[in-house]
Amino acid sequence: MSTFAKPENALKRAEELINVGQKQDALQALHDLITSKRYRAWQKPLERIMFKYVELCVDLRRGRFAKDGLIQYRIICQQVNVTSLEEVIKHFMHLSTEKAELARSQAQALEEALDVDDLEADKRPEDLMLSYVSGEKGKDRSDRELVTPWFKFLWETYRTVLEILRNNSKLEALYAMTAHRAFQFCKQYKRTTEFRRLCEIIRNHLINLNRYKDQRDRPDLSAPESLQLYLDTRFEQLKIATELELWQEAFRSVEDIHGLMCMVKKTPKASLMVVYYAKLSEIFWISSSHLYHAYAWLKLFTLQKSFNKNLSQKDLQLIASSVVLAALSVAPYDHTYNASHTELENEKEHNLRIANLIGFNLDSKLERGEVLSRASLLSELVSKGVLSCANQEIKDLYHLLEHEFQPLDLALKIQPLLTKVSKFGGKLSSASSVPQVQLSQYVPALEKLATFRLLQQVSKVYQTMKIECLSQMIPFYDFSVVEKISVDAVKYNFVAMKVDHMKGVVVFGNLFIESDRLRDHLTIFAESLNKARAMIYSPANRASKLGEVLPSLADIVDKEHKRLLARKSLIEKRKEEQERQLLEMEREEESRRLKLLKITEEAEQKRLATEYEQRKNQRILKEIEERELEEAQALLQEARSKKKGKKPILEGEKVTKQTLMELALSEQLRERQEMEKKLQKLAKTMDYLERAKREESAPLIEAAFQQRVVEERILHEREQQLEIELSQQRHEGDLKEKNRLARMLDNKMIFQERVMSRRQAEFDKRRQEREEQISQMIQARKLDREAKRKKIFYVRSEEEKHRKRQEEEEARKHEEAERRRKEEAERKAKLDEIAAKQRQRELELEEKERQRKEALLGRSTAAAAAEIPPARPVEPGATAPAAPAAAAAASSSGKYVPRFRRQIAEGSGQAPPPEPDRWGSGRQDDRPSQPSDRWRSSGDDRRPSFGSSRSSWSSSRNQPRGSER
Repeated sequence: MSTFAKPENALKRAEELINVGQKQDALQALHDLITSKRYRAWQKPLERIMFKYVELCVDLRRGRFAKDGLIQYRIICQQVNVTSLEEVIKHFMHLSTEKAELARSQAQALEEALDVDDLEADKRPEDLMLSYVSGEKGKDRSDRELVTPWFKFLWETYRTVLEILRNNSKLEALYAMTAHRAFQFCKQYKRTTEFRRLCEIIRNHLINLNRYKDQRDRPDLSAPESLQLYLDTRFEQLKIATELELWQEAFRSVEDIHGLMCMVKKTPKASLMVVYYAKLSEIFWISSSHLYHAYAWLKLFTLQKSFNKNLSQKDLQLIASSVVLAALSVAPYDHTYNASHTELENEKEHNLRIANLIGFNLDSKLERGEVLSRASLLSELVSKGVLSCANQEIKDLYHLLEHEFQPLDLALKIQPLLTKVSKFGGKLSSASSVPQVQLSQYVPALEKLATFRLLQQVSKVYQTMKIECLSQMIPFYDFSVVEKISVDAVKYNFVAMKVDHMKGVVVFGNLFIESDRLRDHLTIFAESLNKARAMIYSPANRASKLGEVLPSLADIVDKEHKRLLARKSLIEKRKEEQERQLLEMEREEESRRLKLLKITEEAEQKRLATEYEQRKNQRILKEIEERELEEAQALLQEARSKKKGKKPILEGEKVTKQTLMELALSEQLRERQEMEKKLQKLAKTMDYLERAKREESAPLIEAAFQQRVVEERILHEREQQLEIELSQQRHEGDLKEKNRLARMLDNKMIFQERVMSRRQAEFDKRRQEREEQISQMIQARKLDREAKRKKIFYVRSEEEKHRKRQEEEEARKHEEAERRRKEEAERKAKLDEIAAKQRQRELELEEKERQRKEALLGRSTAAAAAEIPPARPVEPGATAPAAPAAAAAASSSGKYVPRFRRQIAEGSGQAPPPEPDRWGSGRQDDRPSQPSDRWRSSGDDRRPSFGSSRSSWSSSRNQPRGSER
């Protein structure tokens, strides 16, 4: 391994080796320099070294060396100057492409030169034997030996660059450019194997990019620029795959694009989505998936109609016709009829997968075919207006096939329409992503659909038909082809029919073929016997028999069901036990394997760690020794070169780093002093020379200046004279023009007066009209104001009347309330007066009762009066002494007077009252009343009980007057 003090020395050494024809040694020298850990800081000379390095790698076709060198250079300049790495890689690819093109131009037969299956495979032994045994000599063999290796190297170059740039966020554009160039290489030379491998490489790069998201320089797919580059690469991959007719790889490319869109959750631009759906429809058509092809066409039509502003009506009509025909080309029967559960589940998953690719979000819980079906597609075409945009022939064809019922004339009416449809199509001028549309590709599918419809309609009308008649009704195919088509229709339960070639007829049934009847013939026979038995025996006997059989039948069914459940549980337990044993064995085997692997890994890690420490120590010591030796040799070489061939001072002695440094410093000091002396001498010489030059040039400069002044004065006078002449010419021309136009001045004035008078008349007329209009507006506004004033006056007067009415109503209500209040006060005063009278009466009754008791006991009135004091002291002017007067007044006024008062009045010479009072009780007897029922005592005061008195008043009111009498 050669070492160099500076990178430039390695470059010089490599050029010397190249000049003498030793390119391999030069490449090795540069490789050692690049991979050395001494030069890990980026320098400008390293870029020149890398240019030379990749040139040597290309000349010698050393792809492994190029890859190692580029990886090391990426480590060096990734964080400092990544542009340098980009330039080196571009230069590398340019040289590889140039060499391959040069080799191809030198070859005469490129197809034979590229007649290999795999550019990465080595020569097979049989090829080597064939080259020695056969007589293949001359140009064919030379082409194979010269051209193919260069294309292998170019392919290896693309792979190397993609591997280096796969996780570099700063060189994403270069990565995309390299992928595009690799795609073009595969397209140009029809390299299908390499294209598949390239797609797999790019796919793995994206998978690893998402798997290791914590890398330092990982590209960020959420950035718009990065996402656009990755999408452009995938769309280019899709285009090349379809051009190479690699349909499986094209479908995988579509899945890559859809996965990338789901990953970043962002829809690309409409122009890219048009390409996406165009290629997807082409893939589905090649794979005979007509339903998915029609859905892709529908999406493409929607995008073109929504986003393509340059789309012409003719192109839109052609695309809509293609969408309708694609939908009609779908088979009208269900392909999963009589399918197993596994097949149905697989079909459901396939539908979900394709629906996500097309852009329809389906629910996985929905049953299969609820969304992606022929019926839903046709209804969507009608609802979205696609059918209305199609040609008239396409509309007629759609109505004949889907809505008309003409079993005898259906094919004859469809055939001319199909002939016209096959002629439609051509290039689209305004849809760049769909350059050409040919409707003739749908004609075979439409003929097959017409045959299905005709068989279906004929089966509804006829039970048998001759083969000749049916062949004449279907002009598209021979009867053998019709028979094959009918087999599919019967298989998927679309039509029930069978062909009898012995009788020459076709028999139509009711969706039950002969094999179904044979399969169920015992069941049919049993049902017939049951019917006959029911007709022979009476219903009563049948009911009794059924009553006897049914209980035992339920027990039998129950027992059989329990037995089956027990057997099922036993089988499941056995399976679970077997699976558990297998899992236990696998778990034990896995644990043993993991333990052994762990022990092996630990031992290997210990060994590797020990070896790494040893190598690290040895490397450090070796690097220190090499660095010391290199520095000493560099100083010694520099000292020798400055001595100009003379021997150094310490030639025979032991050379050390310290002595060489001292010698170099002394030499540098001496050289600096000599250089200063030389510079001083040179400065004096230059000073003398410059002074002499200026002394000689001064008179010459003055003479040249005077000559220049004279020349410029002459030039100025000449230009001034020329300007004067031009001015005179222009003045004369202007005078002629004025004289020429002066004769038209009168006509101009006449025309001006005419125009002004007409405009004045029009102005006066419009002013008058404006004044009339203004006066009308003023009059109308006056009328409006008058009407508004009247309306306001009316409203205000009505409001005033309403306000007065409210005030009067409020005053009336207030007076009514005051009157009621007064009446209530009067009524309360009357009640109080009546209550006072009632109390007085009760007192008198109590006094009378006491007197009666005293009379019964034989006491004298005087003794009783002397012994018993009065109940209440009577003040002079009180109510009790005035009782006779009150009784007399009451009798004179016609009011009720109690009996004791009447007696007192009689004793005093007054007449009794004629009628009782209105508020009296109306009934009096000789029994004494209990004062406890009418009085409530509280302390020394005696107050009437208003509850009892009110009840007595109410009862007395209801009795007739005069009842007391």
